[in-house]
Amino acid sequence: MKKKFLLPIFLLFLLSIVFFLSKNNLFLTENHRFEKFTSRLFASQITSNTLNLHYTLAYPEQFGIENTPICLGSLKQENQEKEFASLENYQKALEGFSFEKLSRTNQITYDILKLEFSTQLSGQNFWFLQEPLRPNLGIQSQLPVLLAEYTFRCGKDIKDYFSLLSSLPAYYREILDFEKQKSENGFFMSDSSADRVIAQCRAFMEDPSSNYLSSMFQDKIEHLKASDRITEKQALSYIKLHDKIMKTCVFPAYETLCQELEKLKGTGNNPGGLANLPGGTSYYHYLIQMETGDFRPVEEIETRLYQQLRQDYQALQTLLKENPHAIEDLHTLSEKKTHMPKEILSYLNQIMKKDFPSISVSDYKVKYVHSSMEEFSSPAFYLTPPADTLSPNTIYINKSTEISPAELFTTLAHEGFPGHLYQTLYYGNTNPPLIRNLLGCSGYVEGWATYAEFLSFRYGADYLDVSPDLMEFLRLNRCVNLCLYSLLDIGIHFHGWDQASVSKTLYSFGILSQDTCGEIFQYIVENPGNYLKYYVGYLNFTDLRTKAEHASKKEFNLKQFHQQILEIGPAPFPVLEKYVMNAWE
Repeated sequence: MKKKFLLPIFLLFLLSIVFFLSKNNLFLTENHRFEKFTSRLFASQITSNTLNLHYTLAYPEQFGIENTPICLGSLKQENQEKEFASLENYQKALEGFSFEKLSRTNQITYDILKLEFSTQLSGQNFWFLQEPLRPNLGIQSQLPVLLAEYTFRCGKDIKDYFSLLSSLPAYYREILDFEKQKSENGFFMSDSSADRVIAQCRAFMEDPSSNYLSSMFQDKIEHLKASDRITEKQALSYIKLHDKIMKTCVFPAYETLCQELEKLKGTGNNPGGLANLPGGTSYYHYLIQMETGDFRPVEEIETRLYQQLRQDYQALQTLLKENPHAIEDLHTLSEKKTHMPKEILSYLNQIMKKDFPSISVSDYKVKYVHSSMEEFSSPAFYLTPPADTLSPNTIYINKSTEISPAELFTTLAHEGFPGHLYQTLYYGNTNPPLIRNLLGCSGYVEGWATYAEFLSFRYGADYLDVSPDLMEFLRLNRCVNLCLYSLLDIGIHFHGWDQASVSKTLYSFGILSQDTCGEIFQYIVENPGNYLKYYVGYLNFTDLRTKAEHASKKEFNLKQFHQQILEIGPAPFPVLEKYVMNAWE
């Protein structure tokens, strides 16, 4: 009789062991353990900011992310300290994985996370050197644009949007508390920068009845009503509530920002770059690592920039000597027929196929920036879609910006094919781990788009019906300008150049207007490292291409090289180089 119970008891024992092993992750492979770790990391990071969540995932509930608090982030020092403590825990957890047992995809993620954690932790001592309020790229200028583009996919999105608007007074009060702490410790912005921030906030509030947030909201509500997703009564109710929140929350928040910044004027003693502040050069190097993904010493990056500047400037002079009519041809270029953006993108999508791997992209749109937003928008930009839908894909054109047909062509290459839109969709279609959406290196992303832009100059001659020499002249001129601004960035923030030093350098390149020199100086002062994301990022791609060509044991294949970069996806350049060169050496 006892034998009849032996098998069930044995199975029960086995099941209890399996349950114990799986509960403690002992039953999982190293890859499964690592993927669970990155999934938890993604969920914890993405839910800390509602805008990041909304723009990253269209349907977060499908990933088990629900009922998240509405939050724009925090600048409280105690919260930052908690984040650094969490980073240290994540770093320790990462060290517990066996790198050799991971798949190549997970090894790439591992290497990026390892570099990301160590770099972020190295920034713990730079608290007062960060600046959330900047005239061009600060929170006060970027946040309204992100809110204006906030997609309404369901009723909850509208509710969350209203909650975000309502949270602005408290959010800006927290930023002002931080600015007061900066002031007390001698790190507040210069009066020139404060005046520019205040002027931008005043412009935002200038005409409440036609503010672009209200205009964009009404357009989106009208679209929902036209598609029968909301009723006429609901639409009127939403618009009325929006007007109320703008009057009671949004505009008062901006007014308070202006008033408090006025009070803090005079407490900032540094009209120049980061080099003039305690710890400023170290912080600048940290910014380059975080934003550009380049981990070389600043001096080495500077040497590479000077080398490229000499090379391109000499090439420019040689071209003009051999073809003195190139500049005269610029006048005829402005008289050329202006092609429609969709036509240019379609052409670029076809002509690039000889150099880049093909993907099927048909659902992209070109829209024009709303008239109320033209003053605050760049000439063109690509709005990155959520990772779980990879759509919609929209490139916005600013009609108020005067650009030539050649500039429109290369700008669309930067934003569309083979730039941002193409790179985003190509990598997105490889089904990457979700955590990679939070590890997008700006140097890779902007460097790739700049690399694509410079390649497009040779695509444009036939399409625009101009000489290849003219397009090469334009390319070299663009290269020289971006390289020069990148060197000025290093000069101002690493060497401590003042406006007179910057003006002297610009004079030598034919920029004689003192107003222009002053504007360039002020922009770079307020946006450290911004030009380096584009140009140093671009140089990293060209240098990696040269290394791959030299290492290739057979004929170098440019399309294959591009495919490797696209499949690895956004990454710091040491990681990108490691995996690209493994394939060529």
